[in-house]
Amino acid sequence: MTTHTIRVLVAKPGLDGHDRGAKVVARALRDAGMEVIYTGIRQTPENIVEAALQEDVDVIGLSILSGAHLELFPRIFEGLKKHGMDDVVVVAGGIIPDQDRIALEAMGVRAVFGPGTPTPEIADFIRRAVAARKQR
Repeated sequence: MTTHTIRVLVAKPGLDGHDRGAKVVARALRDAGMEVIYTGIRQTPENIVEAALQEDVDVIGLSILSGAHLELFPRIFEGLKKHGMDDVVVVAGGIIPDQDRIALEAMGVRAVFGPGTPTPEIADFIRRAVAARKQR
């Protein structure tokens, strides 16, 4: 019996140029046995959706520090829906105010991980979310 390796796209939407946290999370997820594709900084929502489609990912991790999440994330979800990728697990990390979490969850973000979140917690959440996705 073969097990599916979880494929995670880590992306930095918008003009945010700081990617240390995204790289730390990407490395931790690789160390946890996941296949990680990192798109680099300054990605458009359309580039992120296209990369997710091309790489056939299970999860998209969006790292944002610029405060543009309420403008950029809806465009990502629109693109995912357009391409029939509604079942991709989307998580977010970075500097996201608590009052914005409800809006992000309403649009489909499954979890928000702020600065200092232990990386094993992120990996465990992803494993559970992907397992639940496959049971649907």
